Amino acid sequence: MIGMVLAAGAGRRLRPYTDTLPKALVPVIESADGATTILDIALGNLAEVGLTEVVIVVGYRASAVEERKAALEKRYGVSITLVHNDKAEEWNNAYSMWLAREYFSRGVLMVNGDTVHPVGVEKTLLSARGPDILLAVDSVKTLADEEMKVILDDTGHLRTITKLMDPSTADGEYIGATLIEPAAAQALADALKATWERDPDLYYEDGYQEFVNRGGRVAVAPIGEVDWVEVDNHDDLEKARLIAKGY
Repeated sequence: MIGMVLAAGAGRRLRPYTDTLPKALVPVIESADGATTILDIALGNLAEVGLTEVVIVVGYRASAVEERKAALEKRYGVSITLVHNDKAEEWNNAYSMWLAREYFSRGVLMVNGDTVHPVGVEKTLLSARGPDILLAVDSVKTLADEEMKVILDDTGHLRTITKLMDPSTADGEYIGATLIEPAAAQALADALKATWERDPDLYYEDGYQEFVNRGGRVAVAPIGEVDWVEVDNHDDLEKARLIAKGY
C-alpha cells in the first residue's frame, strides 16, 4: 500500500499565501527550523504509519512542490512521485484523482492536501481494512451546509455523499481521507472518469457516488472525537494552527 495526497488546488481564499503557493504548502507551524505546511503534516502522518511511497497530485503552482520534493523526501523518509494535473485551475478534483488511477491497484491511503488532522485518522483507516473503499467519517461534529456529508444505508455502507443535503439528515461528514483496496481500482477509475466526463467541475466524492450507484460498496470508519479542519480560508487556517500545536 502507498500514500497519496491530492494537492493540485489553488486555494484562492487563502491569498496572499496562495499567490505563489498551492494550498497544500500554506504554513501551519512556524519555527526556527522552518515552516511546517499542510503537506508536511500529511506526509508525516503517512510516514508514521509506514507508507513510505507517496504519490502527490500537483497542479496549481506545481513548481513549488517540485522545488521542495528532495527536502520533503529526506525529512520524512519517503519516496515521492508527482502526478501533474494540467487542468487544476479549470477542473475540479474528480479529474485530479483520476489522473493517479494507475496507482490504485497497489492499494492507496489517500488524503486531501488541504486537511489538517492527526495520524490517528490514518491508523483508524488501516485498522479497519477489509472493505474495497473505506472513508474516514466524523459522526460527532455538528454539520452545516458546506460540509461533505454522508448518509448510510441499513448495513452501514455509503448510500449518499454530497454537500447538497439537509445537514439534519446526514450521518456524518467525510473528512478527506480514504483507503482504497486494489480490488476497487478499476471500478473506481471508471466511476471517476464517468464523473469528470459528465461535468469536469465535480468532486471526486461525486465519483464515489457514481461508484455506489454502479453497485459498488463503500464502508465508513468513524474517527471519534478528533480535532481536525479542512483549510479553505483564513479562519480555518487559524484553527489549523491551534490544532497542530497539539500534535
